[in-house]
Amino acid sequence: MDVVEIDGLNLAFRRAGNGPAVVFVHGGAEDGRTWSPQLDALADEFTVIAWDEPGAGGSSDVPAGFGLSDYADSLAGLIRALDVSPCTLVGISWGVTVILELYRRHPEVVRSLVLADGYAGWRGSLGADEADARLAGLRDQPADSFDPTLPGLFAGPPPAQFMPLMEAISADVRRHSMLTALTAMAHADLNDVLDTIRVPTQLIWGALDARSPLSVAHEFRRRIPGADLAVIPGCGHVSNLEAPQAFNDVLRFFLRRT
Repeated sequence: MDVVEIDGLNLAFRRAGNGPAVVFVHGGAEDGRTWSPQLDALADEFTVIAWDEPGAGGSSDVPAGFGLSDYADSLAGLIRALDVSPCTLVGISWGVTVILELYRRHPEVVRSLVLADGYAGWRGSLGADEADARLAGLRDQPADSFDPTLPGLFAGPPPAQFMPLMEAISADVRRHSMLTALTAMAHADLNDVLDTIRVPTQLIWGALDARSPLSVAHEFRRRIPGADLAVIPGCGHVSNLEAPQAFNDVLRFFLRRT
């Protein structure tokens, strides 16, 4: 793991491979380790970079008042500091929300997008009532634990080969940081950004995603000009871990095309 300082924050990241740059943006209550199957598979052909967002993994805690625009600015700062602009950005779940805000604020650093099982913010994709209910549920969760097998993350039992990884990641979750990120997602409505996207865009969704249902994917495809949607059968919300081979196949094909 390497670290770079951006606007006074230490941002940790993993980097491997050579070739066109691909930057991976993890979901909420996760860090860059969640992309291990993708980094391992694609480093043979691409420069793959997975960040730990502020407040996650090896990165600095989130400062007071940190919001969605700050996550986006930090990510853009990392991309520029690593001299990989413009690059492909790959995000999942909350990571999609961060990428959409980055595209609004820093479109020049983006070559293409891969958006998986995500949201234009919870408010934007699910409505205010569902966004508020999800946030309330997170706030009621015990302070000393985060369940990596939260119902709805997987279509079936969590994949056994990734349980040690998920447990290690969940053990490192910082409650304040998790709530900061997911509060930003609960309040965000980025539907207006979807119509402005003018770079090649690949959508990847689990067919049985209960957290971000396929109706969200179809709305993304309708609003993002030229977006293509790949649906992975029998797969839930964390499609990159539940079906890594299928996910990687779609991703590699898109990256070669673009």
